[in-house]
Amino acid sequence: MIQRRAAKIIATLGPASSTPDRIKALHTAGADLFRLNFSHGERADHRARYDAVRKLERELARPIGILVDLQGPKIRVGKFAAGKVTLGEGKPLRLDLDVTPGDVRRAPLPHPEVFAAMKPGQMVLLDDGRLRLRVDKVGADFAETTVVTGGDLSERKGVNLPGAILPLSALTEKDLRDLDFALSLGADWIALSFVQRPDDVAELRKLVGNRAAIMSKIEKPQALDRLNEIVDLSDAVMVARGDLGVELPPEDVPSLQKQIVRAGRKAGKPVVVATQMLDSMIRDPAPTRAEASDVANAVYEGADSVMLSGETASGAYPVESVEMMARIIRRVEQDPAYRLMMDASHPPPQATASDAITLAAREVAVTIAAACIVTYTSSGSTAQRASRERPPVPILCLTGRTQTARRMTLAWGVHCFFSHDVSDIDEMVRYAQESAKANGIAKSGERIVITAGMPFGTPGATNMLRVAWVD
Repeated sequence: MIQRRAAKIIATLGPASSTPDRIKALHTAGADLFRLNFSHGERADHRARYDAVRKLERELARPIGILVDLQGPKIRVGKFAAGKVTLGEGKPLRLDLDVTPGDVRRAPLPHPEVFAAMKPGQMVLLDDGRLRLRVDKVGADFAETTVVTGGDLSERKGVNLPGAILPLSALTEKDLRDLDFALSLGADWIALSFVQRPDDVAELRKLVGNRAAIMSKIEKPQALDRLNEIVDLSDAVMVARGDLGVELPPEDVPSLQKQIVRAGRKAGKPVVVATQMLDSMIRDPAPTRAEASDVANAVYEGADSVMLSGETASGAYPVESVEMMARIIRRVEQDPAYRLMMDASHPPPQATASDAITLAAREVAVTIAAACIVTYTSSGSTAQRASRERPPVPILCLTGRTQTARRMTLAWGVHCFFSHDVSDIDEMVRYAQESAKANGIAKSGERIVITAGMPFGTPGATNMLRVAWVD
């Protein structure tokens, strides 16, 4: 039976969610897709989690997507002789390339590209913005700074340079090794961290080809300047609010989130909203009211998926976090205002036969009160364009390609199932009727709307619409 909601849930696997039983419990609670965060953990751990998901998929005979999140060029300070230091406001701090453990007067920063991008007067943020430095003088291998906001600084904490375009590829040597490993496993989605420009996505596309779909994480302000180009080159985008909220004022993030969601919806590309959605559930059995509203707002905006990170990877209540997120989504989607908002924010169709058919399918489904829209797809484009229309009924995606079925677990409203290939229209209609009934989407006597491309198996050639009764 399908989950009776349209927005999807991504759950990150980690120490708190590595056993087959726990992974099954997360899926039963509502996780549609699992994330492997390559910023943490060993390869053996990731392989074991991957294998557990695939075993569960075979057991349920339902596609389950797997997203591998590459670490990207995360800039960090080096080590301190005492493990950490306390920086006092107004005190000087030297940053340099020397890897010798630092102290309260200097800190190792083994990233020459950072010094190349620094300018006097620029702010340097440490530890997710908790500490702030002002650059007074900079050279090729050092920067003299003054502490503006002090506090405790532990080793290996992150460094951000708001507004600076760093001369870095989004793919580090570690990422390239991790990418090979992820593709050898069979990951469905690859998330690219710290995208700054469309060239970053193009670089990954050359390496990945069609072996996996690409999700660009929008967490650098520079990416916003060329957002539409990045969206066009990506298969999906993520609103990664962690670093985005560090490099930009907090009051800017909500409106930028809406901007990114709109851009994804207009292009018909899935959009994921992530970071600190139910953060307090890492420790507590229930979220704050503000967190519940945060998840709800992402759903009201039309995001395809919402993501849990530490809540399921290392939290004390991983299954409860997924259950709570699913409850919030269902409650929002039951609100009459939600449907009004989806219709009001509906992007205009593109001037293609595929969009004409999928728009017509949505209108026909509403007019005749159909139980669902059934899409036959090879590449997933038919189902994805149907998802772009945000119809008020479920989208049943039937595909003979395992890769496509797994990728579509990310898309709004799409419930994908493995199917055999059909040879003619009568067989297509019959199989659509049987699948809709068998999966609890339609009952006998209800009508379904069917879209497909002719000839069968032609990617992106949606050109047929049928209405059928379920026996």
